[in-house]
Amino acid sequence: MHLLAAALLFVGPPPGDTLAGRVTDSDGAPVPSAAVLISELHRVATSGTDGAFRLADVPPGEYTVIVRHVGFAPFARAVAVHGPTNLTVMLRRAPVWVEPVTITATRAPSAALGSPLSAAALSEDGLRRDQSVSLAHSLARLPGVNALTTGAQIGKPMIRGLAGARVLVLANGNRLEDYSWSDEDGPSVDARLAQRVELIRGPASVLYGSDALGGVVNVIPAELPDANGGPRVIRTGFELSGATNNAELEAAARVEGASGPWAWRVFGIGRAAGSLHTPVGELDNTGFGAVNGEAVISRRGARGSTTLRYTRYAGEFKLLEADEPPSGATAGGPERRLSDDRVQATGDYVMGSLRLETKAQWQRHSLVEVSDTGTGPTGTPFEGTVFDLLLNTTSLDVLAHHGAGSALRGTVGVSGLYQTNDTRGPIPLVPDARVRSAAGFAFEQATRGRWSALAGGRVDVRRLTADGNATLALAPQQRDYTAWSGDVGVVYRPIETVALAANAGRAWRAPTLFELFSNGPHLGEARYEIGDAGLKPEAGTELDGTLRWQGTRVRVELAAYRNSIGRFIYITPTDSFVHVTSTDSLRVYRYQQADARLLGGEAALEVDLASPLTLRARADGVRGTNRATGEPLPLMPPSRVALGAELHSSTLRWAERARLAVEAQFVTRQTRLNPLDVPTAGYTLLNLEAGLERPLWGRGIQIDFAVRNIGNTAYRSFLSRYKEFALDPGRNLVLRLSLE
Repeated sequence: MHLLAAALLFVGPPPGDTLAGRVTDSDGAPVPSAAVLISELHRVATSGTDGAFRLADVPPGEYTVIVRHVGFAPFARAVAVHGPTNLTVMLRRAPVWVEPVTITATRAPSAALGSPLSAAALSEDGLRRDQSVSLAHSLARLPGVNALTTGAQIGKPMIRGLAGARVLVLANGNRLEDYSWSDEDGPSVDARLAQRVELIRGPASVLYGSDALGGVVNVIPAELPDANGGPRVIRTGFELSGATNNAELEAAARVEGASGPWAWRVFGIGRAAGSLHTPVGELDNTGFGAVNGEAVISRRGARGSTTLRYTRYAGEFKLLEADEPPSGATAGGPERRLSDDRVQATGDYVMGSLRLETKAQWQRHSLVEVSDTGTGPTGTPFEGTVFDLLLNTTSLDVLAHHGAGSALRGTVGVSGLYQTNDTRGPIPLVPDARVRSAAGFAFEQATRGRWSALAGGRVDVRRLTADGNATLALAPQQRDYTAWSGDVGVVYRPIETVALAANAGRAWRAPTLFELFSNGPHLGEARYEIGDAGLKPEAGTELDGTLRWQGTRVRVELAAYRNSIGRFIYITPTDSFVHVTSTDSLRVYRYQQADARLLGGEAALEVDLASPLTLRARADGVRGTNRATGEPLPLMPPSRVALGAELHSSTLRWAERARLAVEAQFVTRQTRLNPLDVPTAGYTLLNLEAGLERPLWGRGIQIDFAVRNIGNTAYRSFLSRYKEFALDPGRNLVLRLSLE
């Protein structure tokens, strides 16, 4: 964790329990504006000009304290707060953030280096550098993570070769229930609302239930400000950005504050973009518009906090695979209109030696596809709804954490979910249906000397009830599932900066409505799809081993894994055709099951070669096989290697911090092709990033600039849904200006 110095001192007896202290650099100079967080309580303070901070009314107990400031390695330590407690923190300068703590891997704060699970994170600094609209595109810079894309604005995270319903996405620890398992949708979350994103590479059903078969992505927002018994706090932030390739514009504004025990935030983001451009021309009908945001209010007391959060994600996303408009019409093409509204109520309460955490969420997800948005020959609007789906989900998690900061710590929890799917519009892709599920789990981690061990188990029960639908030739159906998940892992720390980890995990996934009950044309894929109501849940067991080294100047991670998935669900062509019009017919594809195996590995290296220079490298590859047919699994990402270098400085007269980075990404040709795959050639991309930070008008200003695909290389990504008929985007210049 790169902790150079930390001392705990007990001082005089002001009333109430407090955590106070000072943040300095390695020369003893104060570090102002550092964020000091008590992770379990979501309590945060900001150091003043003298480096001093104070957190008042802290319940007595043992907590994980994290101190972050851009330009320094984060500090993390278990701290016992009993009465007035003083903490002195010395931060070491570092060009990039390496998150020392993960919450997602155990559902409670734990050292990232000491986790048996393969965990990774994108910090606030890394998210800002990427400047991507899509969460999946941002995560694709991490080893073992790819993006399955529909243009530049829609993407699904792919972890170790698995995507869609096999990767569970969380928003602040709550499940995202939407239609992102379909081909043309991504998770309904705006990466700009996140302070950091954590993920688990590999199965995690023991913690999160169905769908965490390939991994978990957790989008974590920034903590709310804290008045800490002092005067009222008001903060604002503004952002403008633009991109040249598709004339994209983004504007964001944030207002937040705290007074007494109350804290609040309002954050809004608007985006608009035209069509994408490739090196050989424009891709018609690939623009989008979106308005996203959140409103949060929280009350903190001496024993915990309660937070209410409303988040909205909504937009219109145009799709390239447009049919020809009617004669005399203005081309518009199909588009997807979605809106996702979420209300979350969370609580953290200290009850003696236990910390009780509650998470309740209501989510309403609407997805509508219209066939054409142009105008007819008379100038009247011409559009028709293809399908209209509405998903309502209510979920609840109650977690009891014990032993924070001690040698034995863990979590016991129960979860419940109720969901309704309403099929509206002329084409019923899936029937009306309801899902009820409940689960209980226990997860424990013990540490002794250089060894730590982790073990957990979970049982899920799930009932799916589907109504009859004449169009789908479906009678009323009911499916009951009972599934168990487990995990066991061990970490050995020969020295403080090195960890050897091994882990075995079992996870499961229930079939989606589409896999079970589809019976109709999927025009975007040019096929007629038929589900199988007899599909059984998938069950996967993964074995993986990891070596991590986080030294002062060198950071290394090597990982290898074997994931065996029983009853893997896949789609395959048949010899039958169905006439969808008097002149057109589509080949019939059916969903089937077979055992599958995925083998792969990741490697990452970062070296601070000299004071202003950092070198980076990463590589990953995966091999998936259908064990029944011997064929490769479809859409397995090709192997890739990325090499980069960054110059950085914090001693310039005209900037507090500046950086210039270049990266070359080499992607191989995928030679193991499934019958459904379309081959693509290998390619090399060159990217450039630059940024600076400096004070302006009493605010901090951040300017970030990036050039993607500097050489305007013509290429087709193997994971692009447009690869059959279009190139990927060409050169793109992105500029972002932020005032904090």
